[in-house]
Amino acid sequence: MTEQPILLQNAEAITLSGATERKDVLIRNGRIAEISNIQNTDAKTIDLSRLQLFAGFIDIHNHGAVGVDVNGASAEDLRKVSEFLASQGATAWLPTLVPDSDEHYGRVIEAIDEAMEAQTTKPIAQILGVHYEGVFANEKMCGALRPQFFKTFKNGDEIERLPRLKNGVHLMTLAPEIENGIELIKELKKQNWIVSIGHTKADVPTLDEAFEAGAKHLTHFFNAMTGLHHRETGVVGWALTTADATFDIIADEVHVAAPILKFAVESKGAGKVSLVSDSVAPTGLGDGDFQLWGEKISVREGKTQNERGSIAGSVITMLDAVKLMLELGFSEAEVSKMASANPARLLGIEKTRGTIETGKRADLVALDDKGNVKLTIVGGKIFSRE
Repeated sequence: MTEQPILLQNAEAITLSGATERKDVLIRNGRIAEISNIQNTDAKTIDLSRLQLFAGFIDIHNHGAVGVDVNGASAEDLRKVSEFLASQGATAWLPTLVPDSDEHYGRVIEAIDEAMEAQTTKPIAQILGVHYEGVFANEKMCGALRPQFFKTFKNGDEIERLPRLKNGVHLMTLAPEIENGIELIKELKKQNWIVSIGHTKADVPTLDEAFEAGAKHLTHFFNAMTGLHHRETGVVGWALTTADATFDIIADEVHVAAPILKFAVESKGAGKVSLVSDSVAPTGLGDGDFQLWGEKISVREGKTQNERGSIAGSVITMLDAVKLMLELGFSEAEVSKMASANPARLLGIEKTRGTIETGKRADLVALDDKGNVKLTIVGGKIFSRE
């Protein structure tokens, strides 16, 4: 059965060019069919006169929300997270795993497979694959991760033992300085993994080698990596001064102070920065004490802390990150790059997602002047919690 087209009238569509002229956006068969001044009587018409239309946000680092921890999630749990994310303007995401037992990995990968098979007809944030964070990490930069589950790359078969999805993106955050780390990166790239550098104390020569081997992105910039010093470049300094390196960053004013957040994006350029939530299970539940990853974490005034005193992920959404970046003075076009276009490019799906262009998937979110979500469209279908 052919779906009724949707006509978004008077849309201030945020494009990468920064153009602000209001146009009509016609959605047909799940894709953007036309962007112009359109008269179409057979379409369901929605007036967006007072709203801004962004490409749907893509969260590549998300450990869960609304009480669901990805490491222990069922397919139904993941659907709940996808619904919540859609209500917050995200149209796609990567469930992100912290180091755990192979048994847990296997169960969650099966759940993600099941959720991906069930999601295709539903207007909820679409799971695009999986992000393994810190499986091969530096114990001295573990942050909130559990080093007892860290793996080494000594035998050469450790990657094969990691459970993989039937379909979808596979992203790995690792420390290149671990034993045989550069060989690990090369092997992951051969197997079509996307490799990101994180939880690391790597020196500049090792980072250069990692970059040449195919690891050109960094995970949650500034956090769990060596910082910038005027006599020690550090991981942060290397990323800022390596032209083609990109990074993602948690825009919550907890993981990174607002002035430094602004400095980093201005230094690197919005075209090479992705926003991430790094959200954890308590996201959306308010303050309180929660069990997460085998220990108690507290959430107070938007800040997480585990029993070891470390920040344990965030409780923001991509919408919160978008609002903050707009408040810091970045343009709508720059923020759309960071929330949508750049994550899509990192994942290799930029031909179909991440921007508002004719022929691309109709993954869209309309925001009012206060940054509230008024409409989310996923694959041409309107999201509704009812």
